[in-house]
Amino acid sequence: MLLAIDVGNTQTVFGVYQEGALRFRWRVATNKRHTSDELRVKLVPLLSSEGIAFDDLDGVALASVVPQLTAAWCDATKRMIGKHALVCSAETAGNLFEADYPNPHEIGADRVADAVAAKALYGAPVIVVDFGTATNMEVVDDQGRFVGGVIAPGIETSSSALFDHATKLGAIDLVDPHTAIGHNTEQAIQAGIVYGEADRVDGLVRRIFDQLGYQTTVVATGGLASRVAAQSQTITTTNPDLTLEGLRLVYEASADQAECGLCDRIALS
Repeated sequence: MLLAIDVGNTQTVFGVYQEGALRFRWRVATNKRHTSDELRVKLVPLLSSEGIAFDDLDGVALASVVPQLTAAWCDATKRMIGKHALVCSAETAGNLFEADYPNPHEIGADRVADAVAAKALYGAPVIVVDFGTATNMEVVDDQGRFVGGVIAPGIETSSSALFDHATKLGAIDLVDPHTAIGHNTEQAIQAGIVYGEADRVDGLVRRIFDQLGYQTTVVATGGLASRVAAQSQTITTTNPDLTLEGLRLVYEASADQAECGLCDRIALS
């Protein structure tokens, strides 16, 4: 079995693969202060709930946008299964990730994993829209190269800022209000946030289409993908497991996956 870990700024997603198929998935809150011991305590009950022991895990693939947790997870997984995790990056993705980009090493691990999975599953060209703490867009051109993208405030990040600074507005569920004209405060906020995010995505995607000179498949992923995709005119499909799939593909393609050594270098840096 392969344990895939996608560490985001707000949430961490775990996936367990068996023979290439995603068997189990869990989503938990990210705590940037957790030590490797605390991370193991968080993970053990999840695995145990499905009858998975450490000995059942053959390897770990890790994508993290939180540097201090990258090192902590590397230490935690090494102590759990006795093997180094494969840390996803433009380097470790190898031939799966071709970039026409000035500095590929600055591309976030989640963006690499998304681009790898989207190209493998949907072909090139393709655009990924990842709804997380940030709304990321990854662009793979018709030559199969990652050529860049967009990073914007995420839907929950934007809404939290609104609720924090507008004292008379309380937090609400981010669902479809079924009206563009809000007839009460809750509907007005929902229309502004949910429809506003969908229209922002559509506008950016159309700008990307114009710059590329052709249209592409647009894949949505991330925690709020399904809610926004339903209101979008450019998103063509939704895959909530895209990042985990990318981690699996990078792991399986690695010639020296179990002892890549990257965790050692990260832990010592």
